[in-house]
Amino acid sequence: MNNLFEDIPGDLDEEFFQTLLTTEEMRIERIVSRGNASPAEGWYDQAHGEFVALLTGGARLEFDDGSEKTLKAGDWLVIPPHRRHRVAWTDPDTDSVWLTVHYP
Repeated sequence: MNNLFEDIPGDLDEEFFQTLLTTEEMRIERIVSRGNASPAEGWYDQAHGEFVALLTGGARLEFDDGSEKTLKAGDWLVIPPHRRHRVAWTDPDTDSVWLTVHYP
């Protein structure tokens, strides 16, 4: 058995990505952030949909249309394919643990 809140690296100069499960049609990842953000020019533009759940911490996602979503522990959202987005902020004082599901 594994635990989403264990084996988190002590030094997080950048976000930590860990693939938990991959099939032909989907990928489940754990992402850990601690004060990390995407580079200013670092937009994600994915060909697949993404379910995003923030399990701990706090974060803010920014979209290329200028909108933002602030997330707290327990919040989740669905990002449709090709909706350009980036991580604008994560809580620098605690681990923000994300669970993401990438699907066609």
